[in-house]
Amino acid sequence: MTNTSARPPVVVIAPDSFKGSLTAEEVASAIGGGIQAAIPGAQIRLRPIADGGEGTLDALMHAGGERLAISCRNAAGQFVDAPVGILKDGSAVIESAAIVGLTDAGGTSVPVEQRSTLGVGDAMLKLLDRGARHFLVGLGGSSTNDGGAGLLAALGVKFFDAAGETVPPRPADLHKVARVDASGVDARIREARIVAMSDVDNPLCGEVGATAIFGPQKGVTPEQVAQLDRSLGHFAEVLEQAMGRSASGQPGAGAAGGLGYALLMLGAEFRSGAETVADHIGLDDALAGADWLITGEGRSDAQTLHGKAPFIASQRARRVGVPTTLLSGGIDRKSLDELQGSFSGCFSIVFGPGSLQDAIAGAPELLRASAEQIARLWQTAAAAGK
Repeated sequence: MTNTSARPPVVVIAPDSFKGSLTAEEVASAIGGGIQAAIPGAQIRLRPIADGGEGTLDALMHAGGERLAISCRNAAGQFVDAPVGILKDGSAVIESAAIVGLTDAGGTSVPVEQRSTLGVGDAMLKLLDRGARHFLVGLGGSSTNDGGAGLLAALGVKFFDAAGETVPPRPADLHKVARVDASGVDARIREARIVAMSDVDNPLCGEVGATAIFGPQKGVTPEQVAQLDRSLGHFAEVLEQAMGRSASGQPGAGAAGGLGYALLMLGAEFRSGAETVADHIGLDDALAGADWLITGEGRSDAQTLHGKAPFIASQRARRVGVPTTLLSGGIDRKSLDELQGSFSGCFSIVFGPGSLQDAIAGAPELLRASAEQIARLWQTAAAAGK
């Protein structure tokens, strides 16, 4: 720990959002308020972060840029206004969760086998029209399982059955695809650089593929898993033959119900969402000369250590000798031993028994109070180390 006797401490605050409660920016602000209450002279550097899922657009836009609302289809095919962004460097940001997200009541009003990613393709086309040629596409939190067929269809790929009839780009119909015509793909896609951002590295199909691992949380029943997985495998086989490339077995192809696969087939680069966001928000610059990093998320467990935003933030801090504290809505006690290997202290904001609803409603004050108490402990330790 850096000796802070000669100057106020520099504290970097880089949490993910608390899903269903607060945005990452709101979490960071609340923690900052608690730190200032305990250490009034502390220099606070807010760097809200995300890992490619819900909140990715907000985290990237915190660093500046233009936020837009564009009309595109949700997972059920209804036109809605969805947020996208243009960063200062001209990169276009598409958050799949904001278009075909699992929390969208309209999009999930139809069964998962009827949902598609057409809207993500709509968004890409409209951003291409605005001149965008560099895309950052967040893949987490989708409600879809269509292998990205909707995205491809929106961009000009056509699917046909054995009789030459058009096949809708949705899971229920992918087993009918007998021929793919990719000649109509928007030519501007070939000029574009696409970065697919996610914290998962699953392949498209199989026991650890999109349907088997993520399908159940989207409404796929146990009886549907094998059938929908076979349909994705069949779809990929026909698509890859038509496009002359293979991607179904690549890490990340199973992200967002196979949306990652479609992007890989278009030549996308697959990257850790948290690493990509950390680069764009200048986390390394913020950590330069810092004394302490505080990060967190809604709930932390062993999965946090598999590429989630708090883990990536802690790794970057460790490289420059900055200690990291984890302050989350909840901590899985069984995972504490594992978490302690990456964080200098793991804390929950909950002070005692209570309902989840109460914790969500009181999250801002719980965060401020917890951060203040942790900061008082940190300050005492810093004073003792003079």
